Amino acid sequence: MAGTRDRIIATTNELFRRHGFHDTALKDVTAGSGTTTGSLYHFFPGGKVELAEAVLLESGAAYQELFEAIWDASESAAEGIRAFFDGAADVLEQTDFIDICPIGTVAHEVASTNERLRTATAQVFGNWNGSLSGRLVRAGWGGDAAAELATALIAALEGTFMLARARRDADVVRTTGRLCASWVEVVTAG
Repeated sequence: MAGTRDRIIATTNELFRRHGFHDTALKDVTAGSGTTTGSLYHFFPGGKVELAEAVLLESGAAYQELFEAIWDASESAAEGIRAFFDGAADVLEQTDFIDICPIGTVAHEVASTNERLRTATAQVFGNWNGSLSGRLVRAGWGGDAAAELATALIAALEGTFMLARARRDADVVRTTGRLCASWVEVVTAG
């Protein structure tokens, strides 16, 4: 039965990327995942909000693991930032500019209307900030400065997704990544 839950999560994640929270119907989730409404409510008795919370937390953790793997494989902090933004730009192009991050999409939709999902998105962004801050500290930044820079980098990433999709230009992401990497180089090079 774990396979069924995973299919429901993966399908919902994809639907959120394409349509957002409000325009994703549970019937679309069951049709896309090849499951029944009964199965969906078995795993998510709280319905769409409980399902969305699980999707946000699980996909947020997966994106964090991806970032950490890219950063940890890079030769420098700046290279880690650049590589992550470049990879995101490549994915945007490969998917014809479908939103690659359901966290930001859902956060934008529900921040003022659904406290449970606002809290879930804030938790994901907080986890990302902690991970990035810790890596920046190890790269030579002070604790408070690392936390502030991590916040700015996450905001730059989420904002550049929106601009790139609106312009249908992934180079917006690459340019933002190069500029963000230069912020990191200024401190870690000295």
